[in-house]
Amino acid sequence: MDLPFDYPTLRIIWWGLMGVLLIGFAITDGFDLGVASLLPFVARTDGERRMVINTIGPTWEGNQVWFILGGGAIFAAWPFVYAVSFSGFYLAMFAVLAALILRPVGFKYRSKRPSKAWRGGWDWALFVGGFAPALVFGVAVGNVLQGIPFRLDGDLRATYEGGFFGLFTPFTLLCGLLSVAMLATHGAAWLTMKAEIGPVRDRARAFGTVAALLALILFAAGYGFVALGGLGFRLDGAADLAGASNPLRSTAVAAPGAWLDNFTAHPWMWIAPAAGFLGTAVALFGIRAGREAPAFLGSSVGAFGIISTVGLSMFPFILPSSIDGRSSLTVWNASSSHMTLFIMLVVTVVFLPIVLAYTAWAFKIMWGRSSVDALATNPDLY
Repeated sequence: MDLPFDYPTLRIIWWGLMGVLLIGFAITDGFDLGVASLLPFVARTDGERRMVINTIGPTWEGNQVWFILGGGAIFAAWPFVYAVSFSGFYLAMFAVLAALILRPVGFKYRSKRPSKAWRGGWDWALFVGGFAPALVFGVAVGNVLQGIPFRLDGDLRATYEGGFFGLFTPFTLLCGLLSVAMLATHGAAWLTMKAEIGPVRDRARAFGTVAALLALILFAAGYGFVALGGLGFRLDGAADLAGASNPLRSTAVAAPGAWLDNFTAHPWMWIAPAAGFLGTAVALFGIRAGREAPAFLGSSVGAFGIISTVGLSMFPFILPSSIDGRSSLTVWNASSSHMTLFIMLVVTVVFLPIVLAYTAWAFKIMWGRSSVDALATNPDLY
């Protein structure tokens, strides 16, 4: 059966769609994580903290769907990537899931008792549920950039040879802190739009300013680390773009600075890091000036640019192996079959616009600032 798209084209499309889902998660659920990370600091009274929680209360569950979609897309379109990453990062993923579980439980149980200690404990649980995933996601990206210690045997069974604490190196921690700063900026920008005008909004602007400055500094430091620290991988020889999905049919070699090759070969790709810096700078000035819409748009563009920079720099690699060049996973050797990718694309073309339309409608219906006074009159609030 002749399909409308050839195999290499479908592989690139699904590589791009994987990026879209990750960026969608960062922009939507990212401000939820950012708000939770800021909760104990921007809100001091019980009323203020309830108000902050209710700025994300109507939408956080829908936003988390992007995380599920991303995991499902990796499982279906990139089975080797799913197998290696979810087994190698098992403990890290478990920590993320445990932290994310604290969020719905914290929302539901926090206000069930009037005890100050009870509510304070759940406030810090919500902080962990926002801060820990943001940190671990960034650490995971840093590990991917420096290479994962795994190998595949002749039957394509993966063996991960790293440990949990080995995930945390100076570079990966830098990436983790960049992720926290990026999402804290996004969360602060959200609070300037959704929290009532008053002390919480003012504190969000102060913390958002610091977070945006840190994001700019850490993003620049990450670039310097990649450029000067010798990170990168290259394929040894030409890639077979339409070949079977068997990672062992190609070889990768460590090449210091190779993550900048794509930007040298394709100058248009500099749009991505430029968007990362410019968007975050716009968010910084928007937060400082009290311009809510530019601040949130800027933080969204900044997240888009930072994540896109990673994806474009690594192409065609998805998971490079630091210990076995023949095991590295790329766009060309780790995808599902031609037919599977096409059927998934048809389903995506049909349902993704519906998801986007419903999400836009839900945000429109539930738009408006959250206030302390509303807590006394609306029994549906957390």
